[in-house]
Amino acid sequence: MGMGFRGTVTDAPDFDASADAETLYNAMKGIGSDKEAILDLVTGRSNAQRQEIVQAYKSSYGKNLIDDLKYELTGKFERLIVSLMRPQAYHDAKEIHDAIKGAGTDEKCLIEVLASRNNQQIHNLVEAYKDAYGSDIEEDVTGDTSGHFKKMLVVLLQGTRDEPGVVHADLVEEDAQALFAAGEEQWGTEESIFIMLLGNRSVSHLQMVFDKYQEIAEKPIEDSIKSELSGDFERLMLAVVQCIRSVPMYFAKRLYKSMKGLGTQDNTLIRIMICRSEIDMLDIRECFRMRYEKSLYNMIKEDTSGDYKRTLLALCGGDDDLAGEFFPEAAQLAYKMWETSAMTKVQLRPTIRPASDFDPADDAQNLRKAMKGFGTDEDVIINIVANRSNAQRQEIRQAFKSILGRDLMKDLKSELSKNLERLIIGLMLTPAEFDAKMMRKAMEGAGTDEHSLIEILVTRSNEEIHAMNAAYRAGYKKSMEEAIQSDTSGRFSQILTSLVQGAREQGPADWDRALVDAQELADACNEGSDEMEIKFMSILCTRSFPHLRRVFQEFVRCSNKDIEQIIKKEMSGDVKQVMYGIVQSVKNQSNYFAERLYKAMKGMGTDDRALIRIMVSRSEIDLFNIRKEFKETHDCSLHEFIQVETMVGDTSGDYRKTLLMLCGGQD
Repeated sequence: MGMGFRGTVTDAPDFDASADAETLYNAMKGIGSDKEAILDLVTGRSNAQRQEIVQAYKSSYGKNLIDDLKYELTGKFERLIVSLMRPQAYHDAKEIHDAIKGAGTDEKCLIEVLASRNNQQIHNLVEAYKDAYGSDIEEDVTGDTSGHFKKMLVVLLQGTRDEPGVVHADLVEEDAQALFAAGEEQWGTEESIFIMLLGNRSVSHLQMVFDKYQEIAEKPIEDSIKSELSGDFERLMLAVVQCIRSVPMYFAKRLYKSMKGLGTQDNTLIRIMICRSEIDMLDIRECFRMRYEKSLYNMIKEDTSGDYKRTLLALCGGDDDLAGEFFPEAAQLAYKMWETSAMTKVQLRPTIRPASDFDPADDAQNLRKAMKGFGTDEDVIINIVANRSNAQRQEIRQAFKSILGRDLMKDLKSELSKNLERLIIGLMLTPAEFDAKMMRKAMEGAGTDEHSLIEILVTRSNEEIHAMNAAYRAGYKKSMEEAIQSDTSGRFSQILTSLVQGAREQGPADWDRALVDAQELADACNEGSDEMEIKFMSILCTRSFPHLRRVFQEFVRCSNKDIEQIIKKEMSGDVKQVMYGIVQSVKNQSNYFAERLYKAMKGMGTDDRALIRIMVSRSEIDLFNIRKEFKETHDCSLHEFIQVETMVGDTSGDYRKTLLMLCGGQD
């Protein structure tokens, strides 16, 4: 990353340790303490200066400053201030010690600390640990872990990685081939190769190896690690790879997860804000804004409170949402990200597959039995419907009519209610009928659900859009295009009309044309908002996704801006939302859906329609991929999230149970 100092906390000028010690002493004297004075002073000094204050406090008052702070302060604020007073290596040592000494091991903490520290920091940590706890860190860590996970931690604890800049040019290709052969190419993974190479080669060398790997495997090494390894070992290796690509980006992701999972993980938040404040907090902030389109400052502000919040914000420094421009490092990372996205071949994986030994007549009769007479056997209905593919469900509908002379859909509607009914009926419709119905629901009645219209139209293929158009006309006796035009207006309506044609170009990127397109978008950014919207629409609504990935990659180079930042800054309302949706979908469609699911459950009350729409429509396409992305972004499995977030309104538990069946595994 950038040259020179990239921290937010620096040595205070005109520093006087004794005067500071006195200020702290007075702030804690008497009844209640002056927390503001304490936090202002502590965050306004560097760690080295804080050590001098600890010394001066002991000389002047014969007392231990850390003990006094612990006595005076409470909760998260206390943990934060006390941690700031420790030398960095001792803070790391305490984190590791706490991670293995409590009940159950905090593997995430072990992974984060050991994957992200450089050789010198590791050596300092090992010494500090011995000094503070009188035991050997390696023995303690190995006593508490096992398998490949343990081996890799031992390798990292040696702190013997080649120094940055040491590149064995003749070995780059060989190493990449070795990793490919050890994982993707053979049955069962040769983990020791991963451990040896990822634990010992220099950062600069491995960055080149990863580029080479991407060429050979047609996917980033992260994807291979996710599919080849599992559990804590997988998490550790991913962390190592992310730190090799960019330590600040790794921490930006960890910070986001610490605030965006189920409840705030304050330990992680405190640890990162403290340990990076004097190293690379500026870079982390930049990566954070690039990745999440929001400043770290604002995220902390919304997610924490009181003196704790004020201290974290002081460590964070400024608010990058005020800046708006891209720094060169972030632009480089953005360019790389689009390049990776352009080169990756994604393998779509469903969670619902056809049932073997399928007998539609048998299913039809069992469904009828479950609905006949008094009370309904929901379990039978759920077990049949959620465990068949859509094609099989269509055969059941047919058999129900042929054998029993009844309309299965009508019977289901009269027997089920609320969300369970919406979910089961959604599964029984063909994908095209379901999409058409969702479009209809988004437009009928008072107020339009623009988010649904956008989500459906930016993620469906041409074929899916044509099928949906036909189903819409059959079901509602008018064209979807007419419906959209009577329900929306202005530029937004034009964009949706363009998308609903299902005429997006297909096929790979055309490099020369991508350069021209990128330059046109960059030029359009300097024109009036009208011209800009028209130009963006003419490119974003018509080019193939692979082509757009290259366009967005080159756009970074032409403009030194990120396409998403521009859309957020220069556009507004529904036009902004739909353009943004297209870019998100082009960038990583599974992630786009994962974020839509998160929002559906995390807002005020659950947006069940969105939840049902995504779970039903993606279950036979890519719900497995969406699950992986969800876990990656929120450090919590989709399964867990649905379980916790749908508890409230679902009294019988049938709705939740069906959603979890569609979701599949726990991750």
